[in-house]
Amino acid sequence: MTSEDFFEFVTIHYNKHLPFVTYRKPTESKVNGMFQDTDELFFIKDFTERGFVFSPFSHAEKTVLIPEKNSKVLSTVFSPSGTIKTPELSDLSLSDSKAYHINLVKQGVEAIKNSNLKKVVLSRKEAVNLSETDPVAIFKRLLNTYKSAFVYCWYHPKVGLWLGATPETLIKVEGRRFSIMSLAGTQDYKGSLNANWEDKEKQEQQFVTDFIVDNLKPLVEDYEVSGVKTVKAGNLIHLKTIISARLKFDTPLKQVIEALHPTPAVCGLPKTEAKTFILNHENYDREFYTGFLGELNFETVSESRSGRRNIENRAYAMTRKSTQLYVNLRCMQLKDQQAIIYIGGGITQSSVPEKEWQETVSKSLVIKNVL
Repeated sequence: MTSEDFFEFVTIHYNKHLPFVTYRKPTESKVNGMFQDTDELFFIKDFTERGFVFSPFSHAEKTVLIPEKNSKVLSTVFSPSGTIKTPELSDLSLSDSKAYHINLVKQGVEAIKNSNLKKVVLSRKEAVNLSETDPVAIFKRLLNTYKSAFVYCWYHPKVGLWLGATPETLIKVEGRRFSIMSLAGTQDYKGSLNANWEDKEKQEQQFVTDFIVDNLKPLVEDYEVSGVKTVKAGNLIHLKTIISARLKFDTPLKQVIEALHPTPAVCGLPKTEAKTFILNHENYDREFYTGFLGELNFETVSESRSGRRNIENRAYAMTRKSTQLYVNLRCMQLKDQQAIIYIGGGITQSSVPEKEWQETVSKSLVIKNVL
């Protein structure tokens, strides 16, 4: 399907007020789309379903499903071209939001010093007035600008319209093998990945890695932790570790997801205390920000590996279930001629409130770049 025909189909489907998702995985050129044939609202029951999931931050809210069996599945190839200039930080002063967020961070640091909280992720939302509200045009600019991110446009008339370019994988599963990303720490990208990371940022990233490993141990037969790398995501750089593991036989995917989500990268440690602090102090509903989204139980055919015995070749050529879920960061909700942008950062005992505010401003540029 040509790119022009694909995006015209997206526009027609959206104008009919029918649910859909269109997305591109990191560093790929293929753009996928699932277009639901009715406006019925489907929810996940036990994560054995097949389709595209969109899950909120809070477990108290239901995970939305666009079922493959109720959808038309299309794809195209998108070729990025050119770049979009990043606006200057000094043009984005938000005095009221700044004062509130700095005070919120101060409360977070104080709570960490006076309780068993080790880390809490605090966020804010920001409304930007739009002269253009065409989601397809914004989605194309996200595709064009953030080639190494998971870029998506998700719509359901009974839920809302969301777009994003997230750098963070929650989990990738194929058969019983899976990998998880531990991503934390943020700096502005200044032309090089040779960054000097402060102890606060290293500690924040280690918290996430340790949490993942500790929560996975009861569910896996073995695991491996990579070294820490600096990676670029849009105009920012982060610290990243990959944890690979093999699930114990018959471990339900639902159990793995519940053990991990929300990770300390988007919530904090200990999880229950951090989540309580967030719900009591952030003063707004995150909705799907810091939730997760992606392909659930898609079928893939693994290629056989040369040099192995025939019986092994046949096993490797079998159809397997594949799940690829991403954390919903660097995202926005389009609503009433506005883009509502969601941004946050990890707070530890050594956090400096002014710096934490500046980090949210830098993160907001990922979305403001394309508006």
